Amino acid sequence: MNILTFDIEDWFHIKFDKNHNNEALWNNYETRIEYNTNLILELLHDNGLKASFFFLGWIARKYPDLLRKVHGLGHDIGSHSDIHNLIYLQSNKEFAADLDKSVKSIEDIIGQKVILFRAPAFSIGENNLWAFNELINIGIEIDCSVFPAKHDFGGFKKLNINIPFKLKFDGAILKEFPITTFKIFGKKTVITGGGYFRFFPYFLIHQFMRKKDYNMTYFHPRDFDNNQPVLTDLNFVRKFKSYYGLKGSFEKFIRLIHNFDFISISEATNSINWDGLNTIDINQLNRKNN
Repeated sequence: MNILTFDIEDWFHIKFDKNHNNEALWNNYETRIEYNTNLILELLHDNGLKASFFFLGWIARKYPDLLRKVHGLGHDIGSHSDIHNLIYLQSNKEFAADLDKSVKSIEDIIGQKVILFRAPAFSIGENNLWAFNELINIGIEIDCSVFPAKHDFGGFKKLNINIPFKLKFDGAILKEFPITTFKIFGKKTVITGGGYFRFFPYFLIHQFMRKKDYNMTYFHPRDFDNNQPVLTDLNFVRKFKSYYGLKGSFEKFIRLIHNFDFISISEATNSINWDGLNTIDINQLNRKNN
């Protein structure tokens, strides 16, 4: 089961700063989201593939025709929050409001209930498990936010699970598609999305993915854009992760989809016997992570 997903955010959404995450400021930047997303859509169409797209609410409102196009082509549509704020820096009330605005913005445009979610930068961890409850409250049924390894912005470093599972909270169930982790030199890491995909050589990605029965990918349109502007006020590590390997990354991605059979989250969900999968109480995630 190889699942193809994209987080629909523009090149300037790599910076996590409340002063930067400002819609008025973003309107001053060059936009590249439509061009880059259309490249992806053309490639998927040519290869007969369906994927899952997680839209920022801001992107949905600013580029409603792009959202309608992705939806009209039969791809899944989910929320990636409204303005890409890290969840653990928000209160319950702030996140609930952000999520509500995002979901309603998308639903108003496509006329369909949003049931998919992925947290920006996988920013749900042991200190903000309440975020899962907010997802359930708004009607999200399928989440893709669990990063079962150490991560700068969240992650569950001691959660040893590499297949879909069910999250339980007060009797409600959330279907979870975690990011796939791999052991490299004894350390859990990720290779199937974002800067990880750009950093690791293709032969290694191919070799490790072949050994897994479940591979969850996560790409961004900017991952394939070698001509994007550069934010100069990032620290060295963040800049490296954001821009390394852009040259040739689209060709690398083309090799990936030619070498593996990919499906969308909805296709994966329909093929799974959920009754036979593990159920983890959300509160247990904290204990598993400590």
